[in-house]
Amino acid sequence: MHSRCLRLAPLLLCLAALPATGRDLAEIKAQGTLRVLGVSPLPTDEFLSSLPQTDRPGFDYEILDGFASLQRVKLELIRLPGWDGLIPALRAGRGDIVAGRFTVTDSRREQVDFSSEVFPSRYVVLTRQPHKIIGSLEELRAERVGTVKGTSLAEAVAAIGVPKANVDDVPSGHLPDALRDGRVAAVVIGVENAIAAQRVDPLLQMGLFVGPPRSLAYAVRKGDLQLLKALNEYVENVRRTQTWGRLVVKYFGEAAPDILKKSRAE
Repeated sequence: MHSRCLRLAPLLLCLAALPATGRDLAEIKAQGTLRVLGVSPLPTDEFLSSLPQTDRPGFDYEILDGFASLQRVKLELIRLPGWDGLIPALRAGRGDIVAGRFTVTDSRREQVDFSSEVFPSRYVVLTRQPHKIIGSLEELRAERVGTVKGTSLAEAVAAIGVPKANVDDVPSGHLPDALRDGRVAAVVIGVENAIAAQRVDPLLQMGLFVGPPRSLAYAVRKGDLQLLKALNEYVENVRRTQTWGRLVVKYFGEAAPDILKKSRAE
């Protein structure tokens, strides 16, 4: 491919077309920035707000900002329009970490490495009154179900066996809106998103937990071993302190710890 480029254009044009190289922790420190890839959020996103200069910059932002400060580098957010572009951008070297309610899945593990768990998660079926609470997979498969293309949610909906004819693709961040508008009758959503949505709209109701407990974590390129090791140490230390619980309550409310425990128990 390179020789073809040399025949068609000057060397500099060929080099510009190649993907950026990855950076492990030593290079990140030398260049002074930790680049975090995330999907463009709503202004009040609980994990990576679009308004990081406020006192609620996001759960992940606060944790990663602390990590960046420890490494004496500046945190830089890089926004992408869709979830399906995050891993390709990371692997191409456009960022150093993927964050922002990023779920660990087997298919993603084949492409990237994940940090220690940052936030416990599990899929839950969400409906809105006066619709009934969904209590079984059979009931869910009969409903019009909303999901987001290119996400672990879409993978879960397919794995559950919801017929493709019953699945409606909804823009990222708008699953609760689709319930309010009547576009869909149910959505499968991370429990962390369900908690946040219920605080905005009390008519939303959680039903069946779907699949095994899952984890939200940070993704790094395979081979960035220094970064992964340092990130794991930091995340595990935060989880052992009161800081983690304080952030959970700050962004998800006083009831969140009990709901998260229930999601792991059932």
